Amino acid sequence: MNLKLQTFDLFINQTFLFLKHQNLKDLYLHMDLILIFIGFLLILLGLVGSFVPVIPGPITAWLGLLILYQTSFLASDFYFLAITFTVAIGVFILDYFIPMLGAKKFGGTKAGIIGATLGLLIGLLFLGPLGIFLGTFTGAFIGELIRDSSDKRTALRAAIGSLIGFLTGVLLKFSVTLIYAFYFVKIIWTNRSLL
Repeated sequence: MNLKLQTFDLFINQTFLFLKHQNLKDLYLHMDLILIFIGFLLILLGLVGSFVPVIPGPITAWLGLLILYQTSFLASDFYFLAITFTVAIGVFILDYFIPMLGAKKFGGTKAGIIGATLGLLIGLLFLGPLGIFLGTFTGAFIGELIRDSSDKRTALRAAIGSLIGFLTGVLLKFSVTLIYAFYFVKIIWTNRSLL
């Protein structure tokens, strides 16, 4: 009788350990799915941030990659995360200088650059996505006209330079963010059997 009781007790303990282990696996799976979803949202937000100057697109997308690497099925890849972070920070810094370089290359001054930045923000606020382009161009043009109202040709050239610089920055941010989105999907696809 005592042996039967011990066997039954052992069976119950093993069953609870198995169920506990299964619940833990389910918990990890649910947590991984939540992390993947949050990472995906950050990637999408990064793509939007490539066009909207308030959101740092590549950095936001990099956060999506970082969140993905917090899942239980991926081993940390320090080198991949360090390289992608360095690229994201580099693009973030370059994005501040590219419009200025574009404006200067076409003869613009600091007034045109400030005008382009203010025009971008005001245009985005009132015209939405279209305001990004129109606001940058108009702001640079008005900024240059305020500095020297008699030189409309320089104002127009500076406005064109600011717009070209801005579009170059957008293209650079969008390209990097798109590459991060590609890696995000590739990593999930490669490890889909572990989910």
